[in-house]
Amino acid sequence: MRGITLTANDKEWIVLWPEGAPLAQGSTEEDIPAIQAFPVQGVGRGAVVVCPGGGYGMRAGHEGEPIALWLNSLGIHAFVLRYRVAPYRYPCALTDVQRAVRYVRHHSGEWGINAGKIGVLGFSAGGHLTASIGTHYDSGNPEAMDPIDRQSCRPDAILPCYPVITLKPPFYHGGSAINLLGDNPDPELIELLSCEGQVTPDTPPTFIWHTSDDAAVPVENALLFAAALSKNKVPFDLHVYEHGSHGLGLAEANPHVKSWTAVCGTWLESQQF
Repeated sequence: MRGITLTANDKEWIVLWPEGAPLAQGSTEEDIPAIQAFPVQGVGRGAVVVCPGGGYGMRAGHEGEPIALWLNSLGIHAFVLRYRVAPYRYPCALTDVQRAVRYVRHHSGEWGINAGKIGVLGFSAGGHLTASIGTHYDSGNPEAMDPIDRQSCRPDAILPCYPVITLKPPFYHGGSAINLLGDNPDPELIELLSCEGQVTPDTPPTFIWHTSDDAAVPVENALLFAAALSKNKVPFDLHVYEHGSHGLGLAEANPHVKSWTAVCGTWLESQQF
C-alpha cells in the first residue's frame, strides 16, 4: 500500500505525510497535503504533478482533474496535488509540491513511471508553485529515515500556465503575494520567491503559456521568466495568445487559446514524457 488514503467528494486522496505534515496546524482536509492519482497503462511513461491555481487561497477545480484527464489522453500519468493554502504561508505549499515529486519518484516502479520523467504543471498561483519547485529543489537526503526524503525533488520539466512569477511590483499579483507571505513580508523572501531571479542553468526545461491581455496576472510574469531562462540557456517554449481572460484552464471555449493543449502535448512528447 502506498500510504493511507482519504476519501472526499467520492475521490481517493493519497496522504503525503501519513503521520502529519510539517507545520500542520490541525487535522482537517486543508491541513493534510495529498495527491489524487490518475494512472495510465504501460511501463516507462512520464508523470506530471498538477498544481491548480487559486491565489494561494484556494485550489480551482477546473485546473485539477480535467487537466489530469487531458494528460492521461496523452498517455501520461497525472497526480493532482492538494497543497496547503492560506492561512498557511511559505514554505508549506513549496514543501508540499517537493514532497509530491519525491513521493511519485519513490513509488515510480509500482506505477510503471519513468523516474527520470516527472514534471510539474500549474496554473496562476499554482504556476508560481511550479516555477518555485523548478528553481528551489534538492537531490534528497541520503541519510533520511524516511525513504521518500532520500529522493530528489527536482522536476524533469516544468509547465507554468498563465503563472504568477514575480512577487514584486508592478507586475505581481497582490492577492497571491499576501496569501503566500503575509502583509509585511521580509524583502529577502520576496526576492527568494520572485522566480525570475532564481533561474540557473540547471533549471528544468520549461513550457509557458499566457494571454497578452490577462487582466489578473500580467503577461510580463511569463516574459520575465522566459527572459531569465534564455539568459541561462535553459530550453523553453513560450506561447503568448492575443486575447483571453485569466483562469482559462483547458480553454475549451476559446477557439484560439485552446490550442495550447495540442502544442503542449507535442512539447511533452519532445521531452520524452
